[in-house]
This record gives sequence, C-alpha cells and structure tokens, in this order.
Amino acid sequence: MIYRFCTVLLLVLLVSHETRSEIAAPPAFEETWRLVQTEFYDPTLRNLNWAEVADKYRPLAAAASSAQEQSAVINRMLGELGASHTAHFTRDEIAYYDLFDIFSGALRRDRERLFPGGRVAYVGIGAITKEIDGKTFITGILDGFPASQAGLERGDEVLSADGAPYHAIESFRGKAGQPVKLTIRRSAAAEPETVTVTPEEIRPAQAYLDAMRNSTRVIDKNGVKIGYIHVWSYAGDQYQELLEKELSSGNLASADALVWDLRDGWGGAQLSYLDVFDRQGPTMSIVRRNGEPELIGFRWQKPVAMLVNGGTRSGKEILAYGMKAQHYGEVVGTHTAGAVLAGRAFILSDNSLLLLAVADVLVDGQRLERVGVEPTVVVPQELEYSAGRDPQLERALELLSQAIKS
Repeated sequence: MIYRFCTVLLLVLLVSHETRSEIAAPPAFEETWRLVQTEFYDPTLRNLNWAEVADKYRPLAAAASSAQEQSAVINRMLGELGASHTAHFTRDEIAYYDLFDIFSGALRRDRERLFPGGRVAYVGIGAITKEIDGKTFITGILDGFPASQAGLERGDEVLSADGAPYHAIESFRGKAGQPVKLTIRRSAAAEPETVTVTPEEIRPAQAYLDAMRNSTRVIDKNGVKIGYIHVWSYAGDQYQELLEKELSSGNLASADALVWDLRDGWGGAQLSYLDVFDRQGPTMSIVRRNGEPELIGFRWQKPVAMLVNGGTRSGKEILAYGMKAQHYGEVVGTHTAGAVLAGRAFILSDNSLLLLAVADVLVDGQRLERVGVEPTVVVPQELEYSAGRDPQLERALELLSQAIKS
C-alpha cells in the first residue's frame, strides 16, 4: 500500500512538473527571472522563493498579447522584490531611451546595433507625464523644448494626440518637424482645448543638459535677485560642471541667492557635488595668457535652498541628505522617493531593457532605500490641473529673500 501511494505521488509530481514546463513564457520573462537570481544585490532575494514567484507569473506572461502587457507582468514579478532601480522597459517608454543613454558606455555594442550611428534618440516634445486614475498629466516641462514652446504647463491633462490616445513615444514616432495637435484640459471643469506642438529628435543626455542650461534665470523677489536652476539629471559630471560654470561666471553669478531644483528626473549624483556649497573650502584660480581666470573648486558663498519632491531619487537623495546634515541651506518640498540603490542596465534578447539593483548604498552608515529624506520645510504641491503653479518654488524664494534682508 505504501509503495502504491508513493508511486502515485511521484506520478502526480512528475505530471505537475511537466505541466509547468509546458508553459512557454516569452524569453524576456525567463531572462529577467535568471538575471535577478544571479545579479540582484540581495543574495537572499528578499527571502523570496524565486521559483514559486516565477510559477506565479509565468502563465500571465505567456498569455500576454503584446509587448506592453508582457512588460507589465514582468514588472509585477519584479515588484515582489520591493526594490528601487528594478524595472522592465520597452521602446514605447521615454525611460527606455533615458536609461540606454545613461548606461551608454556599458551598453555600447547594443547602442551601435539598435540606434543609427549609435545615437540614442527618440522623437518627442520634452514633456514628462504620469498616469493618475487613468488620466495622463504633465509633471514636468523641459525648458526650451517643444512642449515649453507650445505653452504646455505642469498639471495639464493630455487627452489625445491627433485624435488618437496619447502615448509619450508612439504619438510622435516618425513625426519630427511635423505639427501634432494635442487635446488638453487645464482644469477639471474646463472644456478641452487644442495645442499644436512640433516634436523633434531628442537625445536624452544632451536634452537634460540643454534643459538645465535653459532653466537658469534670475528672479526678483522683494527686491532680492535669486538665481534658479533645474537639474533634471545628474547621471554624468557634465551637469555638475554646468552648475559650477553658471554659478561662477554664468547667468547666476550676479544673483544674491540660489534655488537648486532637484525635483524629478534622474539621479546619479556624487556626494562630492555638495562641495560647491561648502563655504569653508578653498577655491583656486588658474589665469592663462588671455587673462581669463579658470576657477578650480569654486565655492558658492551665498544662501542656497534645494527643492525636492517624490520624484527626487537615487543620487539626488544623497545630496538632499548631505544638504541637511551639513546645514548648507533649507531643503524645501515633499519627502523624497526613498530609491537609493545602485542599478545596472541589461538589454534582453527582444531588445527591451531591464534595470536591476546590483548594490546596496549606505550614507553615514544609514540606508536611505525605502526611507528617503524629509525636507526641512515641507510644502505640499498638487499636480492635477495646477496650471503651472509652483508653491514649493515660491516658498523657497520667500525664505531666501528673507535670509538676505535679515
């Protein structure tokens, strides 16, 4: 009897195993699952039974009818890890191109294979959007790009593009230089209106640098000249170099104070970037034959305030932590993302992109992952139908003007 029971049980197990193995999930699903096993920063995989997780999502991935549905399933599986810098992207998402450019050195062979001349680019308008309750809202506008030129604003709801549902990539693919009619709504009760925008080729790393440069301005607040600059990405030294150039000899040099905007965008910042606000450090000048001084280790000696929000992530959060710890200035806005791990990009066989957390990050021995940074001055800010209003910036300007006049 025992022998027969064991034989039946073995047959059941074999049939069960055979049934699971017959479920053919897309290669990207299996590749993602294996890469998590071998590359994820936590060798315990957050104490998950990763084989059981795969069995849970494999049938869903196999049933997916599009690359977008498949990606959604993969992201649900990755979500079980509860880790930042861990997500799957397709070529229908701006983040795909951004990350390809951020990791372009490591992905050099894939870059040359997938993009003409190795130039990572897509056609777009320089607007960052977010889905909220099934609606698409603009969360950010890159200064100097088509969305800005067309008068689009943060908080606008985007209803359609040329009469079709709006998609950040698909709505503009192949339409560089051609007018596209966006239907938007500026307030919940307002009638839809049409805005014509002309998309252009956007190369992510250069676009964020250009938008940063275009954002610089001096704002008069109660008779005080306050400089402003928005750093959309810190994934490269060129962004810090531009900041220091603008502060030392550029558009912001004559300002009495500075608003350093680190809201939204990408991280990648190094802790040493804070040195520019350490008033005690030395600055060296190199004067060449033409008489033009080149400053090395420039230090900003005037008041500064940093803007942060839930889109301030990764290396930018480390800067926010250091800003508070060193008391360089007020940190204004809302709690940061709590997304502080080190990531690496992988290109899968279907040319989709996997971002995977491959290392933990501690600051002063503290883990900011899933913790984030609380501002010194909390200022909530609504997104939907905000018509470009920016109470966080207004509060920072008020604080700085008071500091100068006190």
